[in-house]
Amino acid sequence: MNNKVIWITGASSGIGEALAYQLNELGSKIILSARREDMLLKVQNNCKFQKNAAILPLDLTKFDSLESITSKAISVFGKIDILINNGGLSQRSLIIDTNFEVYRQMIDINYLGTIKLTKHVLPYFIAQKSGHFVTVTSLMGKFSSPYRSGYCGAKHALHGFFDTLRMEHEKDNINVSIICPGFIQTNVAKNALTGDGSALQKEDNATENGMPVNKCAKKIITAIKKNRFETYIGGKEIFGIYLKRFFPKLLHKVVMKSKVR
Repeated sequence: MNNKVIWITGASSGIGEALAYQLNELGSKIILSARREDMLLKVQNNCKFQKNAAILPLDLTKFDSLESITSKAISVFGKIDILINNGGLSQRSLIIDTNFEVYRQMIDINYLGTIKLTKHVLPYFIAQKSGHFVTVTSLMGKFSSPYRSGYCGAKHALHGFFDTLRMEHEKDNINVSIICPGFIQTNVAKNALTGDGSALQKEDNATENGMPVNKCAKKIITAIKKNRFETYIGGKEIFGIYLKRFFPKLLHKVVMKSKVR
């Protein structure tokens, strides 16, 4: 990863922050993006090699701003080798209790913003005849769970888009890796939207007892190095992938008994 220029969205906390520190130590030049500039400055200041870490605030829901921000990102270090699409937001509410506007936010933040940014970077990758899109989805992009209908829908959509992108641009030497974390020790549950659009503001047991975020980041970097098409990260929840494929009714029973919220 030495001297690679890597643009990370959702870099102000959680998986994005952990990736920033590890990639910076490996000699990568990193561009840190998220909505809050103050949080990005904190991450930049905590990097071992601060001169190789730049901040570029962005809001994935401000679609019209993403083209100019992409141009700025390219100009920071003169190129981009890898875009890590990590920005996103979760949800915790029953379908019957969830306002339609919450579903719109799930799609705008988790799907459309990511797609818009990717489409602006894509012509640049084609022109330089190389590039790597790394998109952090979720195990919820492969199977579903109660209280996460909007989140699951958006994450499933990412898989459809990026699998197609890989097929269409393999000829251009462009790689696509989809990363599917399970329960990771981040603030994803605290920040999740409830049915009325307010934040949940509390952790859940599964997340608190999940994989340490630094271990998750290390596994993501390994997946990037090995150009893996799809990578599952977590504990026993990973087995849901295989139950969904071969025993979908059994997965339904397992999830319903898990009391995961």
